[in-house]
Order: sequence, then structure tokens, then C-alpha cells
Amino acid sequence: MSAGMPGRFSAALKAENARGLVAVIPDIKCISPKEGDLLQGRDPVATAKRLVEAGASALSVVTEKERFGGSADLLRRIAQAVAAPVLRKDFIADERQLQETAELGAAAVLLICATTEPKTLTSLYEKSLALGLEPLVEIHTAEEMALAKDLDARLIGINNRNIVTLERDDGGPERTLALASAAPADALLISESGILSAEDARRAASAGVHAVLVGTALWQASDMAAMLSSLRVEKRAALCVRS
Repeated sequence: MSAGMPGRFSAALKAENARGLVAVIPDIKCISPKEGDLLQGRDPVATAKRLVEAGASALSVVTEKERFGGSADLLRRIAQAVAAPVLRKDFIADERQLQETAELGAAAVLLICATTEPKTLTSLYEKSLALGLEPLVEIHTAEEMALAKDLDARLIGINNRNIVTLERDDGGPERTLALASAAPADALLISESGILSAEDARRAASAGVHAVLVGTALWQASDMAAMLSSLRVEKRAALCVRS
């Protein structure tokens, strides 16, 4: 299955923003290194479909197997089951993985500054675009934001937690608030991880983000659809003019 129309992922976020809301991207993650089994017997594909029906603009699917319990097959099944665009989250290191990502039906792919050498990151970014994939460049520090700017990244994810330690820390929207003002003015910003409540989403929104990517809080909610609805907060202008 192909990734479909180029730009689908960004377009889905912009459509939600046009409604005055921050887009919500549920993270389909089977295991959290910090919280353990997130599925608790639930079918991830059926859950993904319900989350899209509940208003998710796009989906993120973690395919890393050893520590997060994901798989390429899970991505393929979800991409085939939903109309919403899907982001592949994994530790992407080579062009073969990018080709696989496109063939599995993803619209976007995560590229992580913290785990990728700058030269390799640049190559992967360019090859993603050539394959019709939207690269989401993930940053966690001011230095990595500068690297994303050098790439002219159009999709930037601010990971509020440290992926190097498998996000076992307690980072939250403060990281987004600290880094968002340094992003390029024309980039779509996504606040990732550590968004545990509607208040967290509002704090991220105050920095001008276009979307929040939320995993554990959704999976641990007693009513996932209601939790997702609460995270669709009002889109706010950035606190500072980004340059």
C-alpha cells in the first residue's frame, strides 16, 4: 500500500487547526518502558479505528519491537484500517526502513535528532521526501532545534521526554514552552510525550503548537474517547514571534 497523497499528514493537522483546535495524534504504543503493558488485552487496530472516529486527526504507530512491542505488521494493518494519515515511530537509521515505511502505507516518518548523526539525518530527510513521506524531525534540545532549522524542516516534534533514556523521565509541556519560540515560523509544531491532561494540552497550545501527540494518558484513561475530546483544546497563537 502506498503512502497516498503527499502532504496528507500535515494537511490533517492544518484542517483541525482551521477549526480552531489543536490536533490530537494518538500514539498506538503497545508497551511503555516506563508504564509497562498499555494494551491491557485491547486490540490496537480496533482501538485505532475508535480513536479516529472520536476525532483523532492522525495516528502515530510505534513499530519498534524489543522495547515498545510494536511491529511493521501493526503499522500495515492500522494504515489499511483507517482513513486518517499514519506516522511511523521507530529508530529509523537507513533508507531500507524508509522504503518499508512507504510500502506499509504510512504518510509520515519520525526522524530523531538525538539518535541520528547530522549527516545521516540530512540524508534520511531528503530520501523521505523523495519517497513521498513527510519527515517529522524530533528534537529535545535547543541544539537539535537548530539542526531542524538547518534542514528546513516543515514538521518538528518537540519531545518533552528524553528518548535516549526511553522516555522514563517525567518531562512535560515545559520543554515545549522552552523550545517552541526558536522554531521556524512556517513549521508545524507537535508537542510529544508528557501530555497527561487537558491542562497540559492547553499549556502546550499556549506555545503555539499545532498538535499534541499523546500515548500513555489515552491508554490509561477510563474513557479513551472522552479523554481525546478533552485534549482537542483551542489553538493559540505563539507566545513569541518565531524566527
